[in-house]
Amino acid sequence: MVNGAAVSFAWSGVQTLIAQLAEGDARYIGRFSFFARFGSTSAPIVAGAVWDLGGAWPAYLLGAAWGAVLTTALLRTPEAEFFTPQPASGTNRNRFRARDVWPRASDYVSAIKLIAIPAVAVSMAVISMRNTTYSLQTSVYIVYLDRIALVGTTIGTLFAAAEIASGLGALFAGRAMRLGNPQRTMLRGTVLSILLIAATPLLGGLFGLLLLFQVARGWLEGVIQPVILSVQARAVGRHQQGAVVGLRQTGQRLSSILIPPVMGAIADRFGTSQSFLIYAAFMLPLCGLLALIIRRLQRPGSGDT
Repeated sequence: MVNGAAVSFAWSGVQTLIAQLAEGDARYIGRFSFFARFGSTSAPIVAGAVWDLGGAWPAYLLGAAWGAVLTTALLRTPEAEFFTPQPASGTNRNRFRARDVWPRASDYVSAIKLIAIPAVAVSMAVISMRNTTYSLQTSVYIVYLDRIALVGTTIGTLFAAAEIASGLGALFAGRAMRLGNPQRTMLRGTVLSILLIAATPLLGGLFGLLLLFQVARGWLEGVIQPVILSVQARAVGRHQQGAVVGLRQTGQRLSSILIPPVMGAIADRFGTSQSFLIYAAFMLPLCGLLALIIRRLQRPGSGDT
């Protein structure tokens, strides 16, 4: 529990800090996403190799040493301008208080109110839809691959390819922001991601096609994530970046909790292959509805943020 809370706080904090420092620039957020994925992909391999060569103690000491390096780097990271202490006598200097970390109902209310901002509401809907593909991949998709007799190494290769492609796609996010309206860009990418994973049963179990579709979907999702973060960061002020990060993560976790059991029930009722098509039949009309909402918000005088 303590480890999970620490990881959650750290991940929320680093997303807030990069949004504040980069001022919502998708290029820097994309680079942040790339290195985050690179670290999460390479760290288990390095830790496993150290464990095999030296045992448990060297592996855990490596983790502790890396934590010290991370802490040192964080201490040398500049604060966002909004939180920079005043150079006056010290009376205006912000001080940390223990009660600041205690949950307050007003914080939750103010975070939820951010949904009233059109850009935040649209991006929350898009990221929830995008997260359904990941939830599907980690549940029914694995069951399907196992049923077509793919071995564990092959399945792991498909997942690794998607992660690598996602990291590389994140580097393209800055250009993606300039291709047109960012909200339409991230919705189109989400629609393509849904189509790519929904087409899995139609690929005939051919590894080459499965790999190609995984790489394409991973790249698209890598592009989409920084664009979504950029849209949300630009829609709110610097002092609200933490609130919008918390709101986004709550939505992601909610969809991650709901989608696997729902898709599992559909797979049990209608079959694993059919569940992919049912998923697409449900999600694509929702994407169409969201496209109409975005179009309406982009009309002159609509008050879009």
